[in-house]
Amino acid sequence: MDILRALMLVLAVAATLNAGNSSSASAETPSPATRFDFWIGNWELSSAGKAAGTNTITREYDGAVIMERFVGTGDSQLKGMSVSVFNKNTGKWHQTWVDNQGSYLDFTGGFADGKMILSRKATIQGKEALQRMVWFNITPDSFDWSWERSDDDGATWTVLWPLHYERKKQ
Repeated sequence: MDILRALMLVLAVAATLNAGNSSSASAETPSPATRFDFWIGNWELSSAGKAAGTNTITREYDGAVIMERFVGTGDSQLKGMSVSVFNKNTGKWHQTWVDNQGSYLDFTGGFADGKMILSRKATIQGKEALQRMVWFNITPDSFDWSWERSDDDGATWTVLWPLHYERKKQ
């Protein structure tokens, strides 16, 4: 049994066991701490129909950390990794990204309206901006992701890097 199926089985059993513990919570509604589980797996990435890289996402450290390992292909020589955790005190996801270009980025956010959105404040060429990553169109074997920037405090967003994820076939 692969890791994803085993994790899904454990989560299904846990949801069933917890369903009787709370009359107000639905067994079908994932906990905020598991809302990023759709990302776990081995992925092929494309942008505008061209291969863009691979991404391997795993749960680590007793399941408390989601670890990302990205390798760009084609024109992109980007290699990087992130760690993501759900902070029970804030009710938000936190992610830290580092890469072979010396980047260090930190994000916070959560899942709402069918999308996972993590964002951060940044200074770009001396000006304040917002940056965010958006995971959307989520299905068991694919989803879309975009890297976006807002120069007007979130009133409008520009997509800078759209990616399409397809789960690697076993």
